[in-house]
Amino acid sequence: MKKTIRIIFMGTPHFSVPALESLAQQDDIDVCLVVTQPDRPKGRGKKMAFSPVKNAALSLGLDLFQPETLKAKEAIEKLSSLAPDFFVVTAFGQILTQAVLDIPKIYPINIHASLLPKYRGASPIQASILNMDKKTGVTTMVMAKKMDAGDILLTAKTPISQQDTAQDLHDRLGILGGELIIKTIFSIIDGKLKPTPQDHAKATFVKLLNKKDGKIDWTQNSDQILAHVNAMMPWPGSFALFNDRHIKIFRAVVSDTKTIHEPGVIHTSDNTGIHVATGNGTLTILELMGPSGKRLNARQFLCGNKIEPLSRFDL
Repeated sequence: MKKTIRIIFMGTPHFSVPALESLAQQDDIDVCLVVTQPDRPKGRGKKMAFSPVKNAALSLGLDLFQPETLKAKEAIEKLSSLAPDFFVVTAFGQILTQAVLDIPKIYPINIHASLLPKYRGASPIQASILNMDKKTGVTTMVMAKKMDAGDILLTAKTPISQQDTAQDLHDRLGILGGELIIKTIFSIIDGKLKPTPQDHAKATFVKLLNKKDGKIDWTQNSDQILAHVNAMMPWPGSFALFNDRHIKIFRAVVSDTKTIHEPGVIHTSDNTGIHVATGNGTLTILELMGPSGKRLNARQFLCGNKIEPLSRFDL
C-alpha cells in the first residue's frame, strides 16, 4: 500500500491558491493543515475579511490554523504534532524560525516567483517587468533561514511580452507554481531530485514596493515607462501629476510618433490616446483615471477633461 504524503501548507494571497488546490487534488497527498494569516479588516468599512487561501481551504474542507505568529511554543507544538513530511510555503507573510523549518521530516519547500538566485525578496514579478526581462518563472527551493537563499529544487519558465502586466504574470506564475510543486514533491519521493545550492554571487534583491514607487519618470525612454506602467499594475499603480492632480495610468503603448518636445509634454490628444513625449520617443496613454475616480479610456477622459495643447505632466 502506497504511503500518503503529509503536507502542511502555508500561504495567504491569491498567488498561493493554485498550489493549494493542486496539492489537495492529489490522491497520494494529505494536506493535513492549512496555515494562513489571521482575518484582517479590509475596505472602507473595515470589515474582517478572509484571506484567499482561507476561502480556498474552507471550500476544500481542509483544517485551518491562523496564528498571529508561528514563533509561539503552542504553534510549534501544533505543527510538530502533525508529523508532516513537507511544508509547502508560498507568499505566507511570516518569517519562519529555524525551529519551525526543522519540523518537516523531509523538506520545508518554498515556491518563489522568480528564477532564483535572481530577484530574491518581496517584488520579483514587478522587477522582471521593470527590467524588461524576456522571461521569468517560478522556483521551488528548500527553505533556509536566510530569505530565498535555500537550495534549488526545480524551476519552470514563462516568456514576458511587452503587454504583460504584473497581474498577468502573477496569475500565470501562480498556476505554474501549482504545477511545479506537484512535480517537485513526487520527484523527491521517487528519489529523482536532489537540491542544488544557489550561486549566491549571482543573487539580486528586490524590495517591497510602496505607493511612491508608482510615480512615472518622464525622462526615461518610452519602453522603460511602458514597463513601469505594466509592472505597477494593479498595485501600487503608476501615476503622474497634471496641474497638481493625481492621474493614474492603467494602460499605454509605445508610439512610433517622433517628437521634439520635452519629456512630459502632451503634444497630441485625440481618440487614439493621449500622446506624451518621453526622454526618447512617445508614450500613448490608452486608459487612465483622474479626479472622477473612474477608469476611462482616453476618449472618455478627454470628454470631461480638456487638455490644452502642449500641456505638461509635472516632473
